[in-house]
Amino acid sequence: MEWEQLDLNPRIIAAVKKANFRSAKEILCVSGPDLQRLTRLSKTDVQRLHCSVAAVVRESKPVTALQLIRGECPVLEAGHRLSCACPVLDGLMRGGLPMLGITELAGESAAGKTQFCLQLCLSVQYPQEHGGLNSGAVYICTEDSFPIKRLRQLITQQPQLRPDLPPALIRSRRFSDNIYIEHAADLEALQACVSQRVPVLLKRGLVRLLVVDSVAALFRSEFQADEAVQRSRHLLAFSNILHRLSHEYGAPVVCVNQVTDVVDGPNPGRCDYGLVGSKVLPALGIAWANQVMVRLMLRRLPGQVQSDSRSSATRKLEVVFAPHLPRASCLCGVWEEGVRGIPDDHSDLQPQGSS
Repeated sequence: MEWEQLDLNPRIIAAVKKANFRSAKEILCVSGPDLQRLTRLSKTDVQRLHCSVAAVVRESKPVTALQLIRGECPVLEAGHRLSCACPVLDGLMRGGLPMLGITELAGESAAGKTQFCLQLCLSVQYPQEHGGLNSGAVYICTEDSFPIKRLRQLITQQPQLRPDLPPALIRSRRFSDNIYIEHAADLEALQACVSQRVPVLLKRGLVRLLVVDSVAALFRSEFQADEAVQRSRHLLAFSNILHRLSHEYGAPVVCVNQVTDVVDGPNPGRCDYGLVGSKVLPALGIAWANQVMVRLMLRRLPGQVQSDSRSSATRKLEVVFAPHLPRASCLCGVWEEGVRGIPDDHSDLQPQGSS
């Protein structure tokens, strides 16, 4: 940045140069009192200096939280998202998963979490104009073996799940060749995977999505109840790696999380994030929750939903917290072709016998 870009009195600019500031950006790293001492300028001149530099340096105008909630931030909202391969789910997520940060998907066993992640591994391979990133995915398994049979079934059912896409485009994708599967049996193997092998794939442009299924398995099994501090340190180190990879390569990170039962009775130290009536909460506590940007809960509800004379157990996908999303939810089901949300006004997709 050239000093001439600043809309300031030449006297102020001369005083700044005399104080040996090499660039205008350095001004923002120095407090007002220190600037007064170094430049011998008045408090008013220093305030003008700070405001002028900030106005030039920032790339866009600041926005408020209220503007975010109302969707009045086109500069921020126009960013590309990874599609969930379903209009209803994408509507809940305002386009899909954000490109930066960790998205957590928590839920009980058989809720459909792995199904959702497999669907993302296919969606990421489509071009950007169709909601993908035109790249592959890394899938790290820490509990069970990778569900390869279910993946192959989802691949064959892509025309049914994505009828909006040209059939030729779907046929041109070599889906299974672009999913890199890793198995981590302990924390050491998990750390080695995300710090050594995954960065190589990201750097070469072979992948743009990282899935960890699940993050809770190893951290819950390798630490005892009285080792909370050590577990928090390892969680922080692990999440730092994930954040760095996501921001450096513009890659969404999805972490599946288990749940823990809620014990009745007062517990002022528990943070339930508004899930007051829930009998389960995401595992790993507040240490991990503070590292998550978007938290989703997938629940299995009583009853069935119908689609084209086929039934599925009713699920509910809920946004627990996110910086750009309101607290909301939608019903969904898992069919042969994948996870699909249920439109509120669709007469063919209504819960049957749910309570």
